[in-house]
Amino acid sequence: MTTSSSPRVALITGGSGGIGRAVAERLARDGFAVAVHYAGNRERAESVVAAITAAGGTAIAVRGDVAEEAEMAAAFAATTEALGGIDVVVNTAGIMTLGPLADFDLDALDRMHRTNIRGTFIVDQHAARTVREGGAIINFSTSITRLALPGYAAYAASKGAVEALTLVLARELRGRDITVNAVAPGPTATELFLNGKDEATIAGMAKAAPLERLGTPADIAEQVAFLAGPARWVNGQVLYVNGGIA
Repeated sequence: MTTSSSPRVALITGGSGGIGRAVAERLARDGFAVAVHYAGNRERAESVVAAITAAGGTAIAVRGDVAEEAEMAAAFAATTEALGGIDVVVNTAGIMTLGPLADFDLDALDRMHRTNIRGTFIVDQHAARTVREGGAIINFSTSITRLALPGYAAYAASKGAVEALTLVLARELRGRDITVNAVAPGPTATELFLNGKDEATIAGMAKAAPLERLGTPADIAEQVAFLAGPARWVNGQVLYVNGGIA
């Protein structure tokens, strides 16, 4: 375990943009040393690192394709070597492709499942092996698994698998004092969500929640901070963070 003089360490996959960036910056404000993972855009990851260090925090950038076991082994090893260990893993990395099931491109299905299912599985494997006692593993699902909106079948299926992995892993880590949960955002104003949607669609989804707005990355990061820190009695759960839409 970390000592009182050592910061806790968090590795955030997909930490270079959108929700991942918000999570990295929030955990850094909470005192974590942060490894900002990226797949291809090093410049964007380094900008997150620069923002964190400018605010007085500690951060590094680590690279890897979440669906490539050797690359993620290297990312976990680099984090441990640079920051002294890993206490929290937040797996925000994911892709979303939409379309009706009857016409959905199977190559697109395979690409999405490679990142969202295989990638989560590999990240969780390494997290299960390396996260220290008292730590947390936080996966990302989606409220679409409950909303069941047309066009989201392939994406919802991939995230349903993430939820299953999460619930089983929580039980497999019995006795380790490591919590395993998933955060399931609703419509959130990120590039991933907004891409390809017209203004009317976005406005309609914003009105769907009783709070009558889209979520923000900061809204989601707040819940991750809860699971990464004080929520030691929340385990094996899917936390729906969507303003009451579902």
